[in-house]
Amino acid sequence: MRPTTPPETTLGELRTSGHVRRTVKAEIRHNLLERLRSGEPRFPGILGFDDTVVPHLERALLAGHDLVLLGERGQGKTRLIRTLAGLLDEWTPVVAGCEINDHPYDPVCVRCLRLAAELGEELPVAWLHRDDRYGEKLATPDTGVGDLIGDVDPIKVAEGRTLGDPETVHFGLVPRTNRGIFSINELPDLAERIQVSLLNVLEERDVQIRGYALRLPLDLLLVASANPEDYTNRGRIITPLKDRFGAEIRTHYPLDLDAELALIRQEADFADLAGAEAEVPEHLIEVIARFTRLVRESSAVDGRSGVSARFALAGAETVAAGAVRRAALTGEERPVARVCDLPAVVPSLLGKVEFEVSEEGREQEVLEHLLRRAVAETYRRSLGAADLSGLLDKFDAGDSVESGELVPAAELLRRVGQIPGLAKIMERLDMTGESPGQAAAALEFALEGLFLTRRLSKDVPEGRSDGTATYRT
Repeated sequence: MRPTTPPETTLGELRTSGHVRRTVKAEIRHNLLERLRSGEPRFPGILGFDDTVVPHLERALLAGHDLVLLGERGQGKTRLIRTLAGLLDEWTPVVAGCEINDHPYDPVCVRCLRLAAELGEELPVAWLHRDDRYGEKLATPDTGVGDLIGDVDPIKVAEGRTLGDPETVHFGLVPRTNRGIFSINELPDLAERIQVSLLNVLEERDVQIRGYALRLPLDLLLVASANPEDYTNRGRIITPLKDRFGAEIRTHYPLDLDAELALIRQEADFADLAGAEAEVPEHLIEVIARFTRLVRESSAVDGRSGVSARFALAGAETVAAGAVRRAALTGEERPVARVCDLPAVVPSLLGKVEFEVSEEGREQEVLEHLLRRAVAETYRRSLGAADLSGLLDKFDAGDSVESGELVPAAELLRRVGQIPGLAKIMERLDMTGESPGQAAAALEFALEGLFLTRRLSKDVPEGRSDGTATYRT
C-alpha cells in the first residue's frame, strides 16, 4: 500500500526544509550504494542473476549509463527493468500541474518558467511517488515520433493559441517521464526513422518537436530491451543509437535446476477461481523444471528463439488446473496434482516452442518424449534408491491398477490397497501431510517411475491423452 502523499507546499518552504535536488541517475546511484552497504535486496523478485547479470547492471547504474538488456524471450528482462523504479527516492517534488514533472528549483517547460517568474517563492509544489516516475512503451512498428516525443495538439490550437506558441505542444511518453525511468521494450521493432528521434534524448538530453525552437533538458534514465535475433530478423538497433547507450547487458535463462525451481515456486499461480489453492507436490514441480531445461537443450528445438520461463510457469499451472478440475468433478476435498495431470501439459505448451524444420509433424512426439525423460530423471533422484518391494509385490501376484485424470485419490488408494513402505516413499518426496491426495500423488509417481525404469508395464488406451493408464507386471 502506497504511503500517504506529503502535503503540497511552496518553493520557498521547500528551500527552507533543506531539500537538495539530485538528478535521476544520482538518486539511483545513491540509493543503490545504500542498499549495497546495508545488504538489502537491490532488485526484489529477480532470481538466478545474482552472480551474472546483477553485477553488470549495478556497475552500469553506478556509472550513470543508459542501457540495453539483451536476451531471448522470457528471460525476465522487463521484470528486471521494472524493479529499477525501486531505486528512486520514494517521493520527489514537482511543480504542481506540470506535464513533464519539472523540479521546482529548475523548471524547464514554458508553462513552469512563466509561473516561476510570476509567483517566485510561492510557486506551488506537489509530490510525485516513485511508482509514477516509471514509463514504459512496447516498441510496435506503428509507434510514431508523436507517441514518444510529442506533437502539436490540435485542441490547444483550436482554443485560440497560435501554431508558434510552444504551449500548443502535446508531450509524448519520453518527456512525460522526465525525472524518472523510461523503458522501451523490444527496441529493434521500432522503425529506424523513429529510433532517430531518440538520439538527442540519449546524448544531448533534449527533444525536438516539429519546427518548434524547443529545448527541454530532460533528466531521465533510458532503458531498452531487445532480443538478439531482432538485430538481423525483425529489425535492428541503428548504429548511432547503439553507440549512445552506455552499457549492453546480456540476460540468460536459469543456469541450474535450483534456480528453475525457485522461479516456478515464486511465479506460478496455483489458485483456482474459487480462491482455493491447488497443491502441486515438489516432485511434480521438479518434473516441470527438468522438462523445461530438456526442451531448451533439445536439438529438435530452435535454440535461437529460446524457450521462455513462461513455458515452465504455464506447465505448472496447467498441472494445478488438472487437479482443480478433478476435485470439482469427483468431489475431492482438496486438489492435489498427480502424474496423471502431466499429459495435458504437452498440447497446452506446443505453441510456446519453435521446432527445427526437420521435426515438422513430430512436435508433440518430441515433447512427450522429453516429458517422460523429465519424470524418469526426477524419479531416479528421489526414489531411485528407495525400497519399493512392497509396491512391486502387489503386481507380482498378477494384480493391475488403473489410474487416470478422473480417478479420485481415495479410489486410487482403494484399488492399490495397503502398501508397506508408503510412508517412506512420501518422506523421500518431502510430502509431510497425510491426506489421501498426497498419498495418491506419491503412489502414482512411484508407479510411473517403475514403468519408466522397466519394472512395470503400462497400458494406455488408444487415442486417450487424459492420463488414463493401467499399470501391471
